[in-house]
Amino acid sequence: MSDKINTLAQVRALKVDKDRRLFSAQHEEIISGATTDIYFVKTQEILSKKGLADTQVTAEIFPRGGGIIAGITEAMAILRDCPVEVWALQEGQAFSQKEVVMRIAGKYSDFGIYETALLGVLASSSGWATAARKIKSCAGSKKVLCFGARHVHPAIAPVMERAAIVGGADGASCILGAKLVGLEPSGTVPHTIFLIMGDSVEVAAAYHELMPQGESRTVLVDTFKDEGEESLRVARAMGPALNGIRLDTPSERGGVTPGLVKEIRARLDQEGFDHVDIFVSGGLDPEKLVQLSEAGADAFGVGSYISGASAIDMTMDIKEVNGIPIAKRGRIPGIIPNERLQKMK
Repeated sequence: MSDKINTLAQVRALKVDKDRRLFSAQHEEIISGATTDIYFVKTQEILSKKGLADTQVTAEIFPRGGGIIAGITEAMAILRDCPVEVWALQEGQAFSQKEVVMRIAGKYSDFGIYETALLGVLASSSGWATAARKIKSCAGSKKVLCFGARHVHPAIAPVMERAAIVGGADGASCILGAKLVGLEPSGTVPHTIFLIMGDSVEVAAAYHELMPQGESRTVLVDTFKDEGEESLRVARAMGPALNGIRLDTPSERGGVTPGLVKEIRARLDQEGFDHVDIFVSGGLDPEKLVQLSEAGADAFGVGSYISGASAIDMTMDIKEVNGIPIAKRGRIPGIIPNERLQKMK
């Protein structure tokens, strides 16, 4: 599937393989227009039959609220083969409500079919990036890793974690998400291996023995015993080789609290393990992160707060037709100046 869908007949002729393995759209399906809203296809067909498909237009995309822009790179990839001009903000920049974040000029037939995809890419990615920026601003210089891949469909997990890094996260656990921005994925091992091997110290020793030196020696300490006791057992066994302990206490046990972090910090320091960092994960939001940071936590793994962030609604408006300013009722005709837009193509 490579040709763009421009007619209702093409839509009706489109067949979905009954043995399709996954429901997520493939790249060529997005580029063909198969993920667009049907009304854009009908628009293309009517304009074409009326001899107006190649009308020169200028369209602007703006948000319903403020945030951090992400998804520009992917949006530009969608428009790569379209003979249009594009101006946009740079990824990672802050934007305000109704500020123009992208402007496209060209024949409507060359890009109109992509309105749904462009808005979806920018809205979702910017929502995730904005949540990541907020959580990172609370952490300050302390590291924040995105652990949100398990909370979203695997087809978009790398998109989400890449957006989180654009927004300010220091890394991500999703392999592809990290690789997309030139990083190596971050993370040690889950509770599964502790349950299988049966002892935290044995897992720590095996990890130290078998994993490359560049991998952080950070060990979960909440699987079997009291977190304070387990932290000391692991620290005594590993000594200087231990980089950190990870607290991921489940909600059934009250979750990770500031008091718990303070206690473990004190116990580690008292035995000379002040080099051991405390990494916290599990249901973190800005308020919890600040409290745990003040209590002594050194780094954080944040999942659902980022992955569950609402998309920032984006709208595309036609603002010029054949060079003449125009707009729907309630909007100002003509392009809206924004000196922060940069020419992309």
